[in-house]
Amino acid sequence: MSSIRNALLALWARPVWLLWLPPAFWAGNLVLGRALGPVFPPVSLAVGRWVVALAVMTPFVWRQAWRERHLLARHWTLIAACGAFGIAGYNALGYVALQTVPAASVAFLNSTLPLMVPLVAVVLGGERITWKAVVGIAISFMGVAWIVARGDMANLAALRFEGAEPLVLLAVANYAVYSVLLRRKPAAIGPLVFLAATMAAGLLILMPFWAFELARGARIPTDPASIGAVLYIGVFASLFAFILWSRCVATLGATVTGVSFHLVALFTALLAFLVLGEPVRTFHIAGIGLILLGFFFTTLRRPTSQP
Repeated sequence: MSSIRNALLALWARPVWLLWLPPAFWAGNLVLGRALGPVFPPVSLAVGRWVVALAVMTPFVWRQAWRERHLLARHWTLIAACGAFGIAGYNALGYVALQTVPAASVAFLNSTLPLMVPLVAVVLGGERITWKAVVGIAISFMGVAWIVARGDMANLAALRFEGAEPLVLLAVANYAVYSVLLRRKPAAIGPLVFLAATMAAGLLILMPFWAFELARGARIPTDPASIGAVLYIGVFASLFAFILWSRCVATLGATVTGVSFHLVALFTALLAFLVLGEPVRTFHIAGIGLILLGFFFTTLRRPTSQP
């Protein structure tokens, strides 16, 4: 056990290696979100995932949260903003879009996050964009575009963005704002306490929309597969992914961390191959190579000092 604990502590101390995990968890969420789209109401799914995540986290943080209650009250506007953009807006809008948006369009539009984060960071005065980050983002985005285009960029012209596609962009913009706001978390508030507070705030914001969804006759499935999917999304794609993402943003910055979001496309392709049996073609390999090249170009050889 001590060796495992030491390995985890060493990994936590090198957040650049943590960048791989949230995209892997979110790829699973994307696959499950598509599968559940026809049967699971979108706001109910968003509420379910955060209820699970908050229920798992509460026993570990409630004492510290009580001690820091005055700090939480003092910074309630930041907590509410993070809950609105990162917990409520991004997830609910994403699940609504997943009901109708084609997979290729989702992959392409989600991959605009690394492009949006630097823009939001500049607008909100969060951090400076380096040339290295710009080049890495561009290379990585070309890899995503190559996969979406199936090896022929002319195919991008055939993509039709209509209906719910703007919701995907709006959801991604929400998460870009959340990623930049995370850098403003007061150091005096514990990171897990802050995350739990944002989860609670996001759930409160979702409540009126959930009530409206249920009033319109939405039914929540209770079969084992649906419950298992919500548990996975709540524990891995919500709790663990957000803890690791917050750690990376706090230490590496929102722009560099945002580049890792392109890895979602990589892991989604791998899951499609392993779970759905979809073939891996040459354009997949070329696109994944570009994604990894941009990712490593941006993240390797960074200074060891942390803010």
